[in-house]
Amino acid sequence: MIHSFYSSSRSVAPDQKPKITRALLARVWHYAHPYRKRVFSMLAITLATSGLALLTPLIIRDLIDRTLPDRDLHSLGLMIVALIAVPMVSGVLSVVLRQFSSKVGEGVVYDLRVALFCHLQRMSLSFFTQTKVGELMSRINNDVVGAQTAISNTLVNITTSFIQSVAVLIVMFFLEWRLALVSIITLPLFLLAARKLGTRLRDITREQLDLNARMNAVMQEILNISGALLVKIFGRTAQEDSRFQSRAGEVRDIGVRRAVTGALFFVSISLLSAGGVALVYGMGGYLVIKHELTIGTIVALGAYLGTLFGALQTLITSPVDFATSMVSFERVFEVLDLPNEIQEKKSAHILKDISGRLEFQNVSFNYTQESKARLKDVRRFGQMQDVKGTLSGINTDTPIGGDKPTTGTNSAARNEVLEDISFIAEPGKLVALVGPSGAGKTTLTYLIPRLYDPTGGLILIDGYDLREVTLESLTRQIGMVTQEAYLFHDTIRVNLLYGKAEASQDELESAAKAANIHEFIAGLPSGYETIVGERGYRLSGGEKQRIALARVILKDPRILVLDEATSSLDSQSETLIQEALKYVMVGRTSIVIAHRLSTILSANLILVMDHGRIVERGTHSELMTNGKLYSSLYHTQFRNSIK
Repeated sequence: MIHSFYSSSRSVAPDQKPKITRALLARVWHYAHPYRKRVFSMLAITLATSGLALLTPLIIRDLIDRTLPDRDLHSLGLMIVALIAVPMVSGVLSVVLRQFSSKVGEGVVYDLRVALFCHLQRMSLSFFTQTKVGELMSRINNDVVGAQTAISNTLVNITTSFIQSVAVLIVMFFLEWRLALVSIITLPLFLLAARKLGTRLRDITREQLDLNARMNAVMQEILNISGALLVKIFGRTAQEDSRFQSRAGEVRDIGVRRAVTGALFFVSISLLSAGGVALVYGMGGYLVIKHELTIGTIVALGAYLGTLFGALQTLITSPVDFATSMVSFERVFEVLDLPNEIQEKKSAHILKDISGRLEFQNVSFNYTQESKARLKDVRRFGQMQDVKGTLSGINTDTPIGGDKPTTGTNSAARNEVLEDISFIAEPGKLVALVGPSGAGKTTLTYLIPRLYDPTGGLILIDGYDLREVTLESLTRQIGMVTQEAYLFHDTIRVNLLYGKAEASQDELESAAKAANIHEFIAGLPSGYETIVGERGYRLSGGEKQRIALARVILKDPRILVLDEATSSLDSQSETLIQEALKYVMVGRTSIVIAHRLSTILSANLILVMDHGRIVERGTHSELMTNGKLYSSLYHTQFRNSIK
């Protein structure tokens, strides 16, 4: 957690307001279209409610000017019933409106979240190495809520307020045209104040979204098991407390700014409204004294004026709210528009009953080609613009899996992480990959299930180009066990069933026995129903690896890709895993990043990699006679390993 990256700040100009284009509105309407009947129903109900609101001032006018002076008890009774009935009907309509509004709003949230999640599921692995999880969580959780407001509330409010404003003005001119003209004198000031303060609110809302995303990113990094472990073992709790306090403080301060600006907005509007009402009552009172106007008409006009200013306020602020919602839509669409490098052709072949022959033909790969699918550098308020990577200071352009370029390598050459890789792995044979750290071994294995696509050359499985087969059928034929076995925070059973969802208890136990983990599971108080904890941290490294192996055994793939992670395990766990591996690899095409001599000795083909190239190939005995890199690795890494 390198805080020097954030030790200084640079003043950043606010983002420009979003360009609300026809194409953007059409795309927004795409998400509203499935709910168009409910949206139109909302409009109809809102208009009906607005029409009912116009009746109350007229009822009061009639009560003051005719019913009370005439002492008409029958009319008085009707007026009282009307004064009760109007708000009662309006209340019922409001409840129905709220039901429609919530269904539309929550429906849009659901659609956006599902669209985002499904799209992210199909992004290449490089996207996730370059993107903060907290930022993605903010898009899925916060931005979709802001986006749905445009559809469920703002569009309806704009239409309703416009019609209501026109209707109220017509009624006011019908009642007394002179006072109606007086009432609109304050409108220019009203419009100016609403626009200026409304624009400021929109900008603050945009900044608030960004600051919330930054705070979420910190929480996501620190409050997972790996982050918490790293903080504790390096004793950085106080520093992380300070970093989160800084992020949370920014969110707090922007919340206060938004609240104060909102209060200032409504106070200004209220004062201007009060000025308009005062003018109406002043001139209206003068006309009453001159016997040119009735008291009931003044009261009705005053009520209508309040309704008019309320409608105008909504009408003026709704476009601001809509523009603010467009910010959220833009952030959502940015994710949905990210290109997915791993594309599946419509005419892709479905792999069935393959033998497992794997062939690399002049394959090359570089990560610079994989950098297109990333979130753009959002202009954050108060954040350095040249900072890239995660909050922990990781360079996002560095490949994962330990394939960082080794020192002393020509930088131009190392743009190619893999270069001119060619070999054939025959069905049922074992190919071992060996080489120094950063040689490209892990990257090579990631190309097999299409976690990445090669930037040159071909990878064939039973003669089919991997890019010509369906992703589902490809992954069904490939089983991978990586260095860090990932387990969900769930039961052992659920984690095993990830390999084969319909597996029976007998199949689970059979796979667990093959992976030398059944006896351990059976000895647990809850057996296969034991919760493994976040990322499986309640289990030891060897136990997690064996469960991961059992999961792959359940999947029963034709091609097995293993990154042996036994070097950090105790001797007993290592022995159990080695025995399990022997069973797992029988009859399968196996590609193994070898850490142990036992694996190398049993390999049918050893590929020695260095700087992204295969520099030697052959069996153990053949390579030992050359006296080159493999011989050096054998003496430094493998000779003392457990057989």
